[in-house]
Amino acid sequence: MLSGLDHLVITVTDISRAVDFYSRVLGLEVRYRDRERVDLMLGDMALRLHWTATDIAPRAATPTPGSVDLCVRSLLPLDEVQRHLEALDVEVELGPVPRQGATGELSSLYLRDPDGNLIEISRPVKPLPVEGH
Repeated sequence: MLSGLDHLVITVTDISRAVDFYSRVLGLEVRYRDRERVDLMLGDMALRLHWTATDIAPRAATPTPGSVDLCVRSLLPLDEVQRHLEALDVEVELGPVPRQGATGELSSLYLRDPDGNLIEISRPVKPLPVEGH
């Protein structure tokens, strides 16, 4: 019945600060919708930033900054990601550590965005099989 995730809303206290973090630190492409909503492209889905003071409806019953725990897959080896984060003075809270993901074993780093949302950057321990092979 369902085929995937289109977008995930992250409630933030400061849109420009969040855009800076997700674009500069994580390298996501920014697409402005309006002054209260911004899409950050992650493959074929979006992390949609909503400002806390928005009156956009419908929305979650209790939109709260800092309540998201998100795991994203890295194209780069985690040691390269870690060097990038260090160069930007972004603190790695934990990792790399072994974890279990949706498709198998992962190695993961953990950090937080400016609103305290937990961001897990992961890389499969074994390469994912290519479809049709």
